[in-house]
Amino acid sequence: MNIDHDRLFKELIETFFAEFMQAFFPRAYEAIDFTHVRFLQQEVFTDVTAGEKHEVDILVETRLKGEAGLIMVHIEPQSYVQKEFNERMFIYFSRLYEQHRCKILPIAIFTYDQVRDEPDTFTTGFTFLDVLRFRFYKLELKKLPWREYIHSNNPVAAALLSKMGFKDEERVQVKLEFLRMLTRLKLDPARMEMLAGFFESYLKLSQEEEERLNCELGRIDKKEAETIMQITTSWHERGRMEGLMEGRMEGLKEGRMEAQKETILKYLSRRFGEQPADLEEKVQKIGDLQILDRILDELFTAGTIEEARAVILGKIAGGLQ
Repeated sequence: MNIDHDRLFKELIETFFAEFMQAFFPRAYEAIDFTHVRFLQQEVFTDVTAGEKHEVDILVETRLKGEAGLIMVHIEPQSYVQKEFNERMFIYFSRLYEQHRCKILPIAIFTYDQVRDEPDTFTTGFTFLDVLRFRFYKLELKKLPWREYIHSNNPVAAALLSKMGFKDEERVQVKLEFLRMLTRLKLDPARMEMLAGFFESYLKLSQEEEERLNCELGRIDKKEAETIMQITTSWHERGRMEGLMEGRMEGLKEGRMEAQKETILKYLSRRFGEQPADLEEKVQKIGDLQILDRILDELFTAGTIEEARAVILGKIAGGLQ
């Protein structure tokens, strides 16, 4: 399954920026004025030497308490191991500083599953002179002990349980504690479902594990278990209804496509007295409703079977052009 890591983390942090800082960078959280927070558009930098484009997805404009002027917080989720990532963080920093000329707080979130010791500095210089020592905050999720976060009422910590350092045999317990955290948070349904979607993108239980989870629910407080069941039932019911609607729409589309194909073939037979087998085969293979519509729009202008053939083959070859 392909996971859009950048989109998931961008959505999570933009929705719960203050909570993210509070959970993992408390000193910075105490200093930032969260009454002024604005997320800036994606920045794209071109590395001419390497011939690559780099994108900065999460860039926040905010202020510090008691200080004039703006600061920026650059958050970089990293979903794969990359050599010299610390240098890349410095390049991002230098480009952002060159453009905005303000204080910038750089943060790297390492989200991959390997346990590594990533550097949080980039240095350059000589034996006789230290020219540069650049530092950034780092968050190595796989190193975090998940049990230390389950008693907090922090939505970001809840979602990120799915990326922390747990053992395979703890998967059911991690999911249970995530659900218990959600019941305490009392968020609106939209944000609650967003957190659940994030969590299950990274930790989705098997059928056997779901059965074990249900057994675990029977061991916790009855009222808490009922609340969890209400939440999860709501998600499952919505997912089922969305699936039914998608299936119904797909069925209607398939039905209309078959009707269009039948109309085209009947028209050929009645208008020209023949229904060439090769054309019938090609029409039956068309899987795009709009192409069938375009064929019907122009087919009635054909005066001969060869002109009809040209219309059909032209639309198949050219798509919607």
